[in-house]
Amino acid sequence: MPHVPALAARRRSRIAALSAAFSSALIVAFAVTGCVRLSTFDPNGLWKVVGEQCVPNARDKGEPGPCTTVDFQKRYAVLKDINGRAQYLLIPTDRVSGIESPEILYGGSPDYWVGAWDATRYVNAKLKTTLAPTQLGLEINATERRSQNQLHIHVDCMRADIADALAPYRHDAAGAWRWATLEGKRYRITRVTSLADRSNPFRVVERDLDAKQSMSAQTILVTGAGPDTARDGWLVVNSGLDVDNGSGSAEGLLDHACAIARPQ
Repeated sequence: MPHVPALAARRRSRIAALSAAFSSALIVAFAVTGCVRLSTFDPNGLWKVVGEQCVPNARDKGEPGPCTTVDFQKRYAVLKDINGRAQYLLIPTDRVSGIESPEILYGGSPDYWVGAWDATRYVNAKLKTTLAPTQLGLEINATERRSQNQLHIHVDCMRADIADALAPYRHDAAGAWRWATLEGKRYRITRVTSLADRSNPFRVVERDLDAKQSMSAQTILVTGAGPDTARDGWLVVNSGLDVDNGSGSAEGLLDHACAIARPQ
């Protein structure tokens, strides 16, 4: 009869080998599809795709696959998510864990929100239409509400009912916060005229948190404030797990099926 500790060690070795093979098979599948569904299996999956595939492929071969694009100057990649009709993810090409990372607040840090808004053109291209800015949304989850340990901003369609609910805030004075209830959760909303520098949504949210709040607990959604962002700007929608009846995820305010783009 095999020695029990030796048998247990062999079993652990087999399980580890199967797990590694499964993870590798998933990454190979993503290289073929150009999409991502690693969140359930590997919290470092997005980084493995971007850092170990897209970046070297773009650098060495001039082809960013499985990503849609890699911008070395702006330090981010854009990747089609397997979830959603036209959902894309903006992902830093640096190792940045998420919304809690202090480096996203530094002066001179990459303008991830600017890049994410620019990536809405891929949503339009996928849908073969041109959505209004109010029909497009960007979103990031709180630390406890995400599955990946690499910062990623969701780029997708807005739910039509949420776009309608945000209409009263589209002409607010820039920088003034107002509270609203969306999907039964409390959110605060402000309008910005830029997504860079002091109007970078990370900085906009962080500088108005109170002493008991933290960036790690926050979720942020950004959508167009009107039909022309150059004139109307954007709405920054924020909630947190550290807010009474708050939320750590605004992803449910997006519509991964993009029903808003379907003919009525």
